[in-house]
Amino acid sequence: MKTALTIAGSDSCGGAGIQADIKTMAAHGVYAMSAITALTAQNTTGVTGIMEVTPEFLAAQLDAVLSDIFPDAVKIGMVSSAGLIKIIAEKLETYRVKNIVIDPVMVATSGSRLISEDAVDALKEKLFPLAALLTPNIPEAEVLSGIEIKTTDDMITAAGRISNQYGVAVLCKGGHRINDANDLLYNAGSFQWFIGQRIENPNTHGTGCTLSSAIASNLAKGYDIMIAIEKSKVYLSGALEAMLDLGNGSGPLNHAFGIKGECWEVEL
Repeated sequence: MKTALTIAGSDSCGGAGIQADIKTMAAHGVYAMSAITALTAQNTTGVTGIMEVTPEFLAAQLDAVLSDIFPDAVKIGMVSSAGLIKIIAEKLETYRVKNIVIDPVMVATSGSRLISEDAVDALKEKLFPLAALLTPNIPEAEVLSGIEIKTTDDMITAAGRISNQYGVAVLCKGGHRINDANDLLYNAGSFQWFIGQRIENPNTHGTGCTLSSAIASNLAKGYDIMIAIEKSKVYLSGALEAMLDLGNGSGPLNHAFGIKGECWEVEL
């Protein structure tokens, strides 16, 4: 069985973060493991509290996993401090982990910055060079490239600048402001559009986490990056099309839309 590790924060309402990652990996038939960077108190209406783990405890989690059940791929979500980022990079290098997908969560949907400047610098310096793929949305791509993105040509320019600077493939997600579900992959000097299906569903909590985890799962299963992205976009569309409606705010996706539970029911 293929394995994948998610390194991210916990979402207590289960729609994003570690919980979304594990659900997505399980739905892909991949054994999921986790190293938690922070606990959050949150639901579909917002975040009310964050408690970050110490670098020492994150290191202990990573050693425990990487020394025992080695992952075929790794997904990294939001890591809010430079100290944690440096620990992650150190452990991934020490254990020579491959197929690293980084979802560089930096900017909230509201436009608010979520991590400090020194953490952004640590991401760029320590983690990006280790990655197989970065999956920024439009606001994050603007931060990383220094380019204001208003058009599809801007997306190409920004993704190219990020890819060339860090030597990594970049999937620039168009869901924020441009082209809705169309994403742009820039890799090794060339680009490819992935045309997605626009789905009218207001419940989109955790879509970024879900897509990056799906890509990591497909890389773990041996697919190349193009096929991994294609399959992951199909999965994300299915999770949105299921039209799960939970909570009072922007609710979660149905990560288990393709899993039927009847086979576990027992006649009494």
